[in-house]
Amino acid sequence: MNKNIYSVSQVNTYIERMFADDFMLGNLSLSGEVSNCKYNHTGHIYFTLKDEKSAISCVMFAGKRAKGLKFPMKDGDQVVVSGYIGIYAATGRYQVYASEIELAGVGDLYQRFEALKQELEESGMFASMYKKPLPTHAMKIGIVTASTGAAVHDIIRVSKTRNPFVQLILYPAQVQGEGAAETIVSGINCLDQMGLDVIIVGRGGGSIEDLWAFNEEIVARAIFNANTPIISAVGHETDFTIADFVADKRAATPSQAAELANFVYDDFAGSIERYSDKLNRALDYKLSNTAQLIENYKLRLNALRPENKIKANEEQVKILYQRLENLMENKIARYENRLISISGRLDGLSPAKKLASGFGYITDASGKRIDSASQLAVGDSMLVRIKDGTIKTKVTDIDLTK
Repeated sequence: MNKNIYSVSQVNTYIERMFADDFMLGNLSLSGEVSNCKYNHTGHIYFTLKDEKSAISCVMFAGKRAKGLKFPMKDGDQVVVSGYIGIYAATGRYQVYASEIELAGVGDLYQRFEALKQELEESGMFASMYKKPLPTHAMKIGIVTASTGAAVHDIIRVSKTRNPFVQLILYPAQVQGEGAAETIVSGINCLDQMGLDVIIVGRGGGSIEDLWAFNEEIVARAIFNANTPIISAVGHETDFTIADFVADKRAATPSQAAELANFVYDDFAGSIERYSDKLNRALDYKLSNTAQLIENYKLRLNALRPENKIKANEEQVKILYQRLENLMENKIARYENRLISISGRLDGLSPAKKLASGFGYITDASGKRIDSASQLAVGDSMLVRIKDGTIKTKVTDIDLTK
């Protein structure tokens, strides 16, 4: 049997024409809550419009914004979107092409978010004074997130790249849907009791309803009451949850959370090596100085040893003895020379020598030397001593020389 076989493009083009030919789909208005609103750099706005049961993708092109949008649309806004529903043939995805968006009111989820945020902020749970500092060199990191999906893989990849020796402990939690908040709280409480360095709590991005588990009060209080520092990593850079405000540190993405939690091991090892080299150089310098100081003390101690002191004193005594001996010899020599001189002079004055030369000397009868004629009188006895004897005589006349 022959079958009609069509290409994907043919089918998508056929459906696109069906959408275009449908009068209702070509001009309609939808009411709902804005979710997952993204402003593209081209000026286009991509968002989801949802109610309590369903959701539909929407786009407003840059050319329609000037007239069709009069307010800064954001997640949680209750709006009325006017436009048409068409199919993007390249992907087969149908969506609302908005030409006008009007603000209808604030969505219920967004109201709940703002109310809880205000309540917790007023209670002080967002205050910086309660924020615990992240450890500088974390080696044990807990992760509370889904066991599948990009978030856990990004955290593991970045962590192992920065520090291949880090220990990662995953608590596989349900991160969206009914019961998600309870499993997240269980994960935080379980890992908090394990003595870890830091805990990452998070998931990838999504709409406000996808991220709602991280806006629950029980999750916020579990984060606030934990003893372990906690990094929230919920959604993309533009997404904020209550968990972000309560956590000790907020990361824009799971990858950034891994960067905040982990130190770069190679940089750390390099720093340790530099500090080690510096310490070794300081130690070598200290040891060298100490060795020199010990040598100086040894020399000083040697100089103070009793035997060395005695030897030094012996040498000093020898020097002093030699000096004394030299002084004595010099003095004796001087006295000898002086004695010889005096002896010569005495010898020249010796009466015996004078007598031997033919001289004599005169004394009175008692032996007192007569030096002057005035010492005698006529008739006095006197003795004349000459070389070979003594002559006794008397004075018969005295002639005093004028």
